[in-house]
Amino acid sequence: MKIGDKVRFIYESGGGVVTGFRGKDVVLVEDKDGFEIPMQVRECVVIDTNEYNFVKKTVTPKEESQKPQQKKTVQPAKVDDDEEDFDPVVTYRPAERPEGERLNVVLAYLPMDEKSLNNSRFEAYIINDSNYSLYYTYLTAQGRSWSVRGNGLLEPNSKMFIEEFGREELNDMERVCVQLLPFKEDKPFALKPALNIERRIDTVKFYKLHLFRENPFFDEGALIYDIVVDDKPVKEIFTDAEEVKVAILGKKDGDAPKPQQKPKLTKGSDILEVDLHIEELLETTAGMNAFDILNHQLDVVRCTLDENIKYKGKKIVFIHGKGEGVLRNAIGQELRKKYPRCLSQDASFQKYGFGATMVIIK
Repeated sequence: MKIGDKVRFIYESGGGVVTGFRGKDVVLVEDKDGFEIPMQVRECVVIDTNEYNFVKKTVTPKEESQKPQQKKTVQPAKVDDDEEDFDPVVTYRPAERPEGERLNVVLAYLPMDEKSLNNSRFEAYIINDSNYSLYYTYLTAQGRSWSVRGNGLLEPNSKMFIEEFGREELNDMERVCVQLLPFKEDKPFALKPALNIERRIDTVKFYKLHLFRENPFFDEGALIYDIVVDDKPVKEIFTDAEEVKVAILGKKDGDAPKPQQKPKLTKGSDILEVDLHIEELLETTAGMNAFDILNHQLDVVRCTLDENIKYKGKKIVFIHGKGEGVLRNAIGQELRKKYPRCLSQDASFQKYGFGATMVIIK
């Protein structure tokens, strides 16, 4: 950031031309009315570098006498002609850069007290890593309804604080949505579509300090969720509970049930077996990552329990395999969180080894 650069304030409206500095952290910005405003360097973003020329406005004696004498400013040091060719140190990169023509948008969550994570509150930020301005809306889901938690105008190459929240609100943040409208002011630009991106937030991560990792946006560790990567929205698969229920019971109208599209259900007296191996639930997992697969398996568990919760004494065996125990632990957490009245235990070792969990409806 140099004298003559045009800047815009990040956290409030306004901006102007850089006329000088006070130390390393404060920049003097002259607004359109001729007033010099001291601002923190980190609260300004360069929008026009003027090729780093040290252009100084010529002021006539008459204009100087009419200019408000409210405060004295530190005049910039004179620069010799031999020193004008040096490579300037830019504290904030210019708004326009080649890679910035591709949209990159990120959600970030930071603990307010890393030393006491169990009692800490958290901050949510949205980060615009592009040359475009963005109108954004940040929402969270409550069943089939959505609630707005933040919205505003996000400047190019900037981050914005959205909200502060506590652990008691984590259960309402498992599904978030970010709506984006990209544009540029006062210049032509390549048109980009409005975006509506949903993401799952793994709230368990908020309890693990080592998952708040180093990142290019903050000095502190943060949970980072990509929203848009190189113009492409990050897509996740959200399975509707009713569709999973139909798939489990094999009652989809007009279609003969296919073995790969529904779980294997084995009924014997009062025991129901549900095979959660993903190849038994879906024909293909193309486009799904490990997190998507786990959520689909848990959706099947939830729908099965919801369907049978009225049958007291019913026994359900979820066959998850031994593996690394990820799905088994996730089922246990789901039972403790949403079905506390159900009993669970390892299913018959002789029949299933260590690869199944039995749930008894109470």
